Amino acid sequence: MADPVTTQGISAALNENTPSSRSLYPQLPPISEDRLRSSLTDQTCPGELPPDPQALEAASKKDQTYLYLAYGSNLAFSTFQGVRGVKPLAALNVVVPSLVLTFDLAGFPYTEPCFANTAHRSPSSNPASSEEEKTPLLPDCSDPDWPKGLVGVVYEVTPHDYAHIIATEGGGASYHDVLVTCHPLPPSSATVPQHPDTPPFKAHTLFAPNLPPKEGGSYRRPDPEYAQASRRYLDLLITGAKEHGLPDEYREYLDALQPYTITTRGQRMGRFVLTVTWVPVLRAVFMIGKRFSDEGGRSPPWLVRLLGSVFVGIWATYDLILKPVFGDGERTIEKKGGETNGQSERRRRRKLVKRRKDGVGEKAGWVDDV
Repeated sequence: MADPVTTQGISAALNENTPSSRSLYPQLPPISEDRLRSSLTDQTCPGELPPDPQALEAASKKDQTYLYLAYGSNLAFSTFQGVRGVKPLAALNVVVPSLVLTFDLAGFPYTEPCFANTAHRSPSSNPASSEEEKTPLLPDCSDPDWPKGLVGVVYEVTPHDYAHIIATEGGGASYHDVLVTCHPLPPSSATVPQHPDTPPFKAHTLFAPNLPPKEGGSYRRPDPEYAQASRRYLDLLITGAKEHGLPDEYREYLDALQPYTITTRGQRMGRFVLTVTWVPVLRAVFMIGKRFSDEGGRSPPWLVRLLGSVFVGIWATYDLILKPVFGDGERTIEKKGGETNGQSERRRRRKLVKRRKDGVGEKAGWVDDV
């Protein structure tokens, strides 16, 4: 996974950071064929995340590298090389048939409602074919369907950079290091293949199992299809897709996603109240995290529980008080009716039913069955 509620995600939203110019970062060479072939014997990181510093040092002496799959804000050079300070050795555009892109990681209501995540996808699922899905996207708050596998970029990074990636994703809290089967996308490809036939290889990614926080999971909202990502966040995905030259078909899909947009005075007031009451608490917890995390970026268990409790408090405040009084902080409210368009809501629910029917969802464990 790439974009949990962490210092980088929330702080960037609150500080309104914007993507940087592509010219600030060097062009990355493709990952070598030898490294792609050798990835088929790679192993997941054992034990706690990030990996133990001694293990990292041993891996560095062996000139070992990690292949890391990015699909969210880490697509953007300004985030991955800029904010996170990672210096990738090489990169390759890929499609992952066993995964699908979702936006179900809870963020901060009214400002950054959700972040990108992945869910398990049945590779046998057929593309959308109903009459409804053949019609043009209506000018409402509904999002387009993406019937194919996850599209992203695999970076080749050093062991220390991979540990740093995990550390900046919350110190490894709530995540498992997993290996997924990736297929290279042909250069200058305009479309994404439904059934890719390029030679497969393995890449690491961070997977958050669908578990409650007390069992090691991350905070989730009741309806994973409901929240919309912010314009700032979607711009990072769109910018990153353009910088890496991802297929036009996928970039059009990202462009068509509806960002969360404040349209009422009540929502602005809700954002103000939530910012004043909870942002100081968040900043304090993030500062504590920097103080008590170890040299590998691992957060102590009590700090992980503390951060989880803070977000439970944020969303409880929103659900019980702010949303009834000030309006929706997760999904755009249309100006005319004062609430989400009924047609859009029905379409969204039909999409959710279809996703469940097709076997799209998350597993408590991980099985890369491609």
